[in-house]
Amino acid sequence: MTRSLVLAGLLVAIPGAALAAGPILIHRDPGCGCCEKWAGQAGQALRRPVKMLDDGNRAAFRRARGVPAGVNSCHTAVVDGLVIEGHVPLADVRRVLAERPKGVAGLAVAGMPLGSPGMEVPQHQVERFNVIAFGPGGNRVFARHGG
Repeated sequence: MTRSLVLAGLLVAIPGAALAAGPILIHRDPGCGCCEKWAGQAGQALRRPVKMLDDGNRAAFRRARGVPAGVNSCHTAVVDGLVIEGHVPLADVRRVLAERPKGVAGLAVAGMPLGSPGMEVPQHQVERFNVIAFGPGGNRVFARHGG
């Protein structure tokens, strides 16, 4: 049996999700605690390891990844090549990873809305916030939450 046939057989035997499930790389403002909460939730929801980096020059990292200026938050994650800025709900991250919409490089939630993942506060209502899809296809509302 040729090496290419063996390799093809192995690739068929491995589920597609296992091939794409790389680690979540998170650049955060140094020492930010809510980033740790979001990271824990992300690792659990997406079932993959998380690597957290304190990044004193995250603005440059965001610019290099194409994050629009108006949607900045306290951390920027990269998941399977997609950029996730801020406290994006994990259901939205799973959806964008599954759908891979054309022209979308990532998702962002501006600021740190109360009740968003990592920003939960007991006995407080979830603030209204939008998840913005951004990329070469422009910016658009991907999901609405809270209120």
